[in-house]
Amino acid sequence: MRLFISFAALFLSVILLQLSSGGAGPLDALSGLTLGFTTAQVGMLGSAHFVGFFVGCWWAPRLMGSVGHSRAFAACAAAGAIGLLAHMLVINPYAWALMRVATGLCIAGCYTVIEAWLQAKVTNETRGRAMGTYRVVDMGASLVAQMLIGVLEPASYVSYNLLALLCCASLLPLTLTTVRQPETPSAPRLRPMLAVARSPLAAAGVVVAGLSSAAFRMVGPIYGQEVGLRPDQIGYFLAAFVLGGALAQYPVGWLADRFDRRWVLIWLSVAAVISCATTVMLGGTDTGTRAIMASAIFFGLTTFPIYSVAASHAHDFATSEERVELSAALMFFFAVGAIASPWIASELIANFGPAALFLLIAAGHVILVIFGLTRMRVRPTAKIRTPYIYAPRTSFTIGRLLGRQRDRK
Repeated sequence: MRLFISFAALFLSVILLQLSSGGAGPLDALSGLTLGFTTAQVGMLGSAHFVGFFVGCWWAPRLMGSVGHSRAFAACAAAGAIGLLAHMLVINPYAWALMRVATGLCIAGCYTVIEAWLQAKVTNETRGRAMGTYRVVDMGASLVAQMLIGVLEPASYVSYNLLALLCCASLLPLTLTTVRQPETPSAPRLRPMLAVARSPLAAAGVVVAGLSSAAFRMVGPIYGQEVGLRPDQIGYFLAAFVLGGALAQYPVGWLADRFDRRWVLIWLSVAAVISCATTVMLGGTDTGTRAIMASAIFFGLTTFPIYSVAASHAHDFATSEERVELSAALMFFFAVGAIASPWIASELIANFGPAALFLLIAAGHVILVIFGLTRMRVRPTAKIRTPYIYAPRTSFTIGRLLGRQRDRK
């Protein structure tokens, strides 16, 4: 309990940020369709978010070095609030894309500050509990955020104003805390090819993880509307994906620590293809609503852990000194998949119908299965392996928090 209280300001900021940013994606999708945006333009908004997210991951550590933690957090939160409030002032998909860049930058920048603060305050004795609490808080708030679409009216200034208020409220716990700001950590170098050098399969795995997660979360509302789900049901549909991902962490981690991680990755992708096929088949049936929710949980179970399994596999071949930069490199490849997939998925839906979303994701996992089987013929698995760790895709600095946990043999 003492640990939670000592980090209460940070965790409260995480909750408010997740509620704000997590609700913006589905609200943008349904608002865009309500206002007459094309399906491709709605997908572009999801891609724009991850462009801003990547820029924020790279820029925020440098901003912290210039102005400090609290001011950097305030600047990023202000950018996010401005992006949300401006939506109903300018009704244009390309203007909205710029606003989504701002909200993506906000979430990456704010998480960078929070994780740098956590890294400076935890000790070896409290690191495990602090990270466990952080993950529960982050994922729990993300689950609730998806369901906000059931109460937020699309294309409404009030809806965007509520999300902006939550974003502004996230400033209060961190900026008013009496805890002294920590020293600013050095910004990790971005060396994308380090991930390829350590494990080409891991690099491919995080690209597919980005493709799956971003396409589902940003374009999933379009799919839900196309198959006849109500806004509140779309919220449950998206939340079911997050719930499935949360439920998968322990059993997948157990498997990844006891068996060849390449086989775990391959079988997760095989299961993901099955879940995609199941969702497509159930989408047009009379009993589709409950079945679609169940398939979304199955989809989360199979796709959400892929990033963490791939990251653990890459770290098996890395030295302690490389862990921070390797985590940043893996985040880069995740961003590549996440930037491309919403726009591509929305184009495919516009031309081939809602099932095309899951056909795209399934195709990515089929390629990963083939590549994984090929890589298994090239080299054996690592003799000494790092522990499996659920790795949030939040900022480049997450590697500092997870580094010492990975070095425990």
